[in-house]
Amino acid sequence: MRVFHIAGDRFAELTALPDTLPEQGFLWVGFSRAEFEQQVGAVVQPMLQRWQLGTLVDLHVSDLVNRQLPSHFDYTSWYDLMVFRRLAALPGSANGAEDAPVTLASAEQVLKAIDTSPVGFALFDRLLLTVHPDDCMVRDFFADRLGKMTESRDLRGAGRLPTSAAELMLRMVNYMVDSYLDLRRLLTRQIGGLQKLLLAPHGHFDNWPMLLDTRDALQQLEDICEDQRSAVQEWIDALDEWPDTEDLHTRRERELLRVRSRDLLEHIERVLNHVRRLESSAESAVQMHFSALGHRTNAIMRTLTVLTAVFLPLNLITGIFGMNFDRLPLIHRETGFWIALALMAGIGITLSVVFWQKRYLSTRG
Repeated sequence: MRVFHIAGDRFAELTALPDTLPEQGFLWVGFSRAEFEQQVGAVVQPMLQRWQLGTLVDLHVSDLVNRQLPSHFDYTSWYDLMVFRRLAALPGSANGAEDAPVTLASAEQVLKAIDTSPVGFALFDRLLLTVHPDDCMVRDFFADRLGKMTESRDLRGAGRLPTSAAELMLRMVNYMVDSYLDLRRLLTRQIGGLQKLLLAPHGHFDNWPMLLDTRDALQQLEDICEDQRSAVQEWIDALDEWPDTEDLHTRRERELLRVRSRDLLEHIERVLNHVRRLESSAESAVQMHFSALGHRTNAIMRTLTVLTAVFLPLNLITGIFGMNFDRLPLIHRETGFWIALALMAGIGITLSVVFWQKRYLSTRG
């Protein structure tokens, strides 16, 4: 568990949970999923009661500890709940993947390295409670980043500290969406490698279970992105239902939250479109593979048909001169064999030239 206090241009990590909420700013309390599951009854719920924020609903506690829950948004009158599944490569899975040749084994390894663990957010007015997977880097990344902002006093533009717990939540979610870029490069390269293996001129691709696993993985990513989009859209709808206020500063902060939320939704749309393009590309590669196989088969059958057509007249001549008759033209002449052989050669060469001019024997089809 890590506890942080953010107020204005000050960011500090606390050694323990305070007895009361600070008068200024807000708190960010980050748990790993295992810590939260162990401490929710003994630490988290009493802490929320002590701070007079209202406890977490039992169903929402189950959502926060669930490792298989899809992205979704829910709310109560005293807090909002966001569960957001991240799309990232497991630590160490991208090492050497950029330079290594694409093989079926490497493609399968990349697909197995996709991590879609959920991250939970319980958003109060002055408290952000986050629940991360045990190997999640989001909490430590933002702790280091916000600490460096405070040390450098770079509080302009992108270096500004979040002014509310909701803004910090949106920044984290946006970071998880943008982290898909690293995974996108891996997926694009591996899918491109699979396409080359499928369309190799002299290749014999037969690992169809691997291709089915690839399609299933891309469909799973598409479903996750659609759940992400639905969760963020529900958050935007809930944000629009917040009660109006006359305070100009509060209204401006809420407008910035809407801007960040719409930008986040647009990022998710781009990720979703990219996953769909990868899925379409994989399907197109399979169709092109079977089209290439059909083209090769047609070329082979055409060549065999042409060869059959060339030798069919020669077989006919051979059959005629092989009849058991005493009187046949050329059969008793010394030059008969050579005349028949020249006739068959002429017919074969003539037919071959005709078929070549018609491109029946051309490699280009």
